[in-house]
Amino acid sequence: MSSQRASESRLLLPSEIGDSTPSTYGTSCITNDDPESLSRKVLERNLLRKLDFRAAYLVLIYVLNQMDRNNAAAARLRGFEEDLGMKGAQFNTLISSLFIGYLFMQTPSNLILSRISKPSLYLSSCMSVWGLLTTLIGISTTYYQALSSRFLVGFLEATFYPGAVYLLSRWYKREELGYRTAFFTAGIGFSNAFGSLLASGILATMEGFLGYAAWRWLFFVEGYLTVVVGICGIFILPDFPSSPARWLTPAEHALAQTRMEEDSKGHGSVEPKLSGGSSDLLSMITDWRAWWIGIALSCSTASLSFNMFFPTLAATMGYSPTITLILCAPPWLMSSVTAVTVARHSDATRERFGHLVFALTMLTIGYVMAMSTMNITVRYISLFFMAQAQVANVVLLTWISNTFARSSSKQAVAIAFMNTIGTLGHILSPYIWPSSWGPTYARSYLICIMLASICISMCWVFRQHLRQLNAAAEAEERVLDLPKGYRYLL
Repeated sequence: MSSQRASESRLLLPSEIGDSTPSTYGTSCITNDDPESLSRKVLERNLLRKLDFRAAYLVLIYVLNQMDRNNAAAARLRGFEEDLGMKGAQFNTLISSLFIGYLFMQTPSNLILSRISKPSLYLSSCMSVWGLLTTLIGISTTYYQALSSRFLVGFLEATFYPGAVYLLSRWYKREELGYRTAFFTAGIGFSNAFGSLLASGILATMEGFLGYAAWRWLFFVEGYLTVVVGICGIFILPDFPSSPARWLTPAEHALAQTRMEEDSKGHGSVEPKLSGGSSDLLSMITDWRAWWIGIALSCSTASLSFNMFFPTLAATMGYSPTITLILCAPPWLMSSVTAVTVARHSDATRERFGHLVFALTMLTIGYVMAMSTMNITVRYISLFFMAQAQVANVVLLTWISNTFARSSSKQAVAIAFMNTIGTLGHILSPYIWPSSWGPTYARSYLICIMLASICISMCWVFRQHLRQLNAAAEAEERVLDLPKGYRYLL
């Protein structure tokens, strides 16, 4: 018994988060007196322990994904702009180019992913290639070479985030998904913290090594790390429950499929199913809710755009590049803890909107503090408030995954389609922070506060719509004397 408890304590993520969940969310209510139910609970713990271990590799991939995406901001502190002869808004365009590539590939990639049996091979291969392209930025001698490489990096990175969210949604139930997605997305915090420390070390010590500028070594090192982790991912990442899984026992594998069937039970009565990739895509394009929540996601993403220029904002405190990058780490480490805590509470209470509002309120507080003074202490504290808000997109993306159809292809399209609309916020973001608005960036902060307010307003309307659908379903069950079925999370 003690060894079993020790084994359970080593769970990477809590597997009992849904134990108190009522029957409307999948599994039927069970009692401790039922031996069969007890056997299932033990089997489910073992399944989730193994799955959590495999899925945790997504955190490492996401750390490198964010490092490759944001390393240009750190390189800027050591001559990246000057060496490539950038002028005016060219650096902002370079940042934006990644997300233009990102925009084109998300939905096609998830359509492909929903039709293959080896997502581990697909996602890992794309990662290795974008790692190679990252190293090419390091050997660029002109602005347009770096611009082209960064566009292609974005094109391949687009396969990962929506693909990873979709992969998680194929294994975890609704009341488990938000916490796992947050743990995965906490890679943003780890990446910005570890990436800042790594960048400070490389930029401070490798200038002129083997004849290369330090900023070039930043792209070399991070690109090679990405390639290695991508190759290892082929053997570690899980495939879908419907695919063979040698790391699971036959009973665990069967339970994994049963869990997802139970979780989607009753969904068809609320939302009609369509079959086929083109039908699923057409369904998304013609669904006003997809556009509405996609635009809200875009506003949220743009309001969080400070993370692209975090070293630049930290540099307004007047410290050296090395100290500036070191100071970037603590806010992001704290944000990782906040993201997991907020998402876990969101899952436990099965509530999304309030947690989204909480995150964006933290963001607004940080912006107001930063724009009100140039005092070093206050501005540094404001960076902590800003960083904690990163969980907003985690909550919103989990809400999207919870809300739209459980048929595998349509869910894949829904996640990718709305994330594609959300990417428009990334494309806009670099132009919110022109260097000419520094060092106060007051206008940038005001724009982001406005975008956060629009996101909250649109999500409130979306929540009211879902509340009406739940009320209609409840009324129908009462009239027809039906058992309680599927309910949207609010």
